[in-house]
This record gives sequence, structure tokens and C-alpha cells, in this order.
Amino acid sequence: MRNLSGIRKGGQDSKGHAALYALIGALLLPALIYTGCCDECDDTVVMIDNGPPSAPRGLYSVTGDEEVTLYWYENPEPDIAGYDVYWNDEETGYYDYLATTPPDQTWYVDYTIANGETRYYALIAFDTQGLESDWSYEVAFDTPRPEGFNLVLYDYLGQNSSLSGYDFSSLSGTAQAWDDPATDVYFDPSNGVNLLRARIGVDIQDYGLIDLIDVDWAPSDGWSPTQQAELIYGHSYIVRISDKAGGHNYAKIFVSSVSPSSVTLDWAYQTVVNNPELTPRGGASK
Repeated sequence: MRNLSGIRKGGQDSKGHAALYALIGALLLPALIYTGCCDECDDTVVMIDNGPPSAPRGLYSVTGDEEVTLYWYENPEPDIAGYDVYWNDEETGYYDYLATTPPDQTWYVDYTIANGETRYYALIAFDTQGLESDWSYEVAFDTPRPEGFNLVLYDYLGQNSSLSGYDFSSLSGTAQAWDDPATDVYFDPSNGVNLLRARIGVDIQDYGLIDLIDVDWAPSDGWSPTQQAELIYGHSYIVRISDKAGGHNYAKIFVSSVSPSSVTLDWAYQTVVNNPELTPRGGASK
């Protein structure tokens, strides 16, 4: 358990939830407290819940290309009116208001974030009386990264050798020559085995039969000692690219088709040095 007593809201006055639901409550209060029909009818007293909602739980994030999707559990209270999403560029301090979702929408996509930018997210729930919960039990953080689909690499010894390699830092959907100094990996089917080879300073490993979105974190070990891996349909691979300063960038690829003449890949690349997150899914609990 972490004490986040230093976490504070910013820009909250712009929402006006308290004023709005105080007005609603004032209009409905006489009808909710006492109802009666006639002398023969029993009077009915309706108890009003004046307690705030419980703090939202289960907040986690899924990274994308210039976007982050947040998910959380639905609050159990029947009078929940919505959820407010806040963000900050560090875990504690003032959190700025980002958006409000209706009570039946327990997700939100942040399209205002840029690739390589890290944001921390927290939630509050509010009810029809304007009462607000404490901060969500979890604080999710995420760093979006670029991604691409249907990248085709050809045999590096064939007639399309100029399209046999790829430089992840280019963030493009275009292949390049295998011997370009900037190329990170290239396709080599020359010995009857479809291989993805890496240049010096680049490591690779087969992550197995797994969808690309489920590869969420680059491991610290398990790299191929030969800087190559056999390309197998349906497998995902993780790539570690070293720079001259000793830092690392990480990428992941998925083989959507492969033949002796070409391979088609989907990919994602983390632009932040030494950040192994590739598809963050977790939230940090308080």
C-alpha cells in the first residue's frame, strides 16, 4: 500500500458537478423524503443515502499509437452518475481534469497524448447528489508508442533486396536495404530456413505463439546468442536496440505471413530509451 496523500486535483471547479446535483437534489428532496396518498394510505418514508461513492477500482491502461485506453470496474452504488478522469505527468501532485464518462461507460480513450509521453491517470466517481468518491485505488501510468501493420520484407539476396530490412526508429511502413547502416533487422531465407537477422548492437528473441497485443513487456534476458531467430507464422518476437550511450530501445513484431520470398510483419516500437513497456496493462495500487 502506498500513501498518495500528496495527490491533489486541479481544475475541478470547471466541472460544476456539485452545483448541478445540489440543484437536482433540492428539487427532488421533498418527494424523496415523504410521500402520502390519503388518510387510508400508509405514509412512506424514503431513506436518502448521503454517503459518497466508493473509490473506483481496477483501473488499468492499454497503450496504443498516440493513444491510451483506460479501463476500470463499475462502481456498485445504484446512484452513480459518472466518472471523472484526471491525469498528471508525475505520480503525485496536481492532477488535471481530462474527461467525464457516463455511469455505464467504464473506459476512456485519451487521444491527447503523444508517443513517448508518459502520463499518470486517476479516477473519481460521483453520484446523482454530486458527492464524489476518493481517488481510484489504482493509479495507471502509460507511455504510448508507434505501431505499424503489414510491413513486407523481401529476401536480402533477391531482386528486392532494397526492401529486405527495417529501421524501427524510422517509424515508417517502408522497408529498406539490408545493408543500410540504419537497418536493425533483415529477412534471410537463403539456407532453407526463414530467418530474421539483426545487425550488431541489436538483439532478438522468439516470444512464442502469442498475439502482438499480449506482448506487454520486454524481458531482460533470453536473447538469441546468434542475433537471429527463425520466423514462424503466428509467433511474436522482441527486439532490443542498443545505442552508443548504452541505452536500449525495445520493439516487438508479429509474423502474419511468411514464405521463402517474403515475410509480412506487424510491429510496435517504444521510443523512450530504457522503457521496456510495449503494451502496458496494469495499474499501480495505492
